[in-house]
Amino acid sequence: MGSMTQVLARAKHVPMPASKVRRVIDQVRGMSADEALDVLHFLPHAAADPVRKLIRSAIANAEQNFEIPRDELYVATIVADEGPGLMPGKGWRRRFGGRGRWRPIRKRSSHITVVLEDREIEE
Repeated sequence: MGSMTQVLARAKHVPMPASKVRRVIDQVRGMSADEALDVLHFLPHAAADPVRKLIRSAIANAEQNFEIPRDELYVATIVADEGPGLMPGKGWRRRFGGRGRWRPIRKRSSHITVVLEDREIEE
């Protein structure tokens, strides 16, 4: 039995909160790569599109750099972490609050990391 090859791909500064990305990535964790792409294509969430593009990029990395066939890949690890929001100062968006004050509108972003591994197909 050979060693498992891991293929990593990252998408940084995706302009949506990590909590909304997590509800999408929880549905594809552990699936084969092609099956994950099929599921993501039909999900109604906006976060499904960047996650699908990231998995396609990881598949292309595996095929090009490691010569691993697409059929043997599966989503071993997929994580969404918090990215930076808008910094205080000029770039803040604001909404007016009570008693003449204002409240910040938090523009959140996320970093998505996917790790694909090869699964040996037994014949």
